[in-house]
Amino acid sequence: MMTVIVAIFAAGVVATLAGWLLTRRSGTVREVHSEPVQGADADAAALGISRTGPTVVHFSAPWCGPCDRVRRLVDQVCDDLVDVAHVEVDLDANPQAARRFSVLSLPTTLIFDINGRQRYRASGVPKAADLRSALEPLLA
Repeated sequence: MMTVIVAIFAAGVVATLAGWLLTRRSGTVREVHSEPVQGADADAAALGISRTGPTVVHFSAPWCGPCDRVRRLVDQVCDDLVDVAHVEVDLDANPQAARRFSVLSLPTTLIFDINGRQRYRASGVPKAADLRSALEPLLA
């Protein structure tokens, strides 16, 4: 009986540690070092990326609960910053875009510069301050 209790406890500890490791970067806006790739103009046009300023592309789905929070947060940040566009991509309606940008979880937020290059990425719900600090250098 004691062995079963120890095994259950150990499994709980392992599961907790694995969950923490998998979610520790959730919501963190991190810089992406992407080089211009062939077909980037087609990707930019397909997503509706702005050519007058940076664009925040938010991947979501109707069944995604946290996606509503990200939508409101990104709308607020984009309203505060001039020339920043916001595009929401429905994962269910546009799975090829999700594959192209390696979107593996929802919500995922990508930030593109004026040239259509992906510069930042966040999985999960980012903080408004992190989005602003990623976008402001792209406005200069």
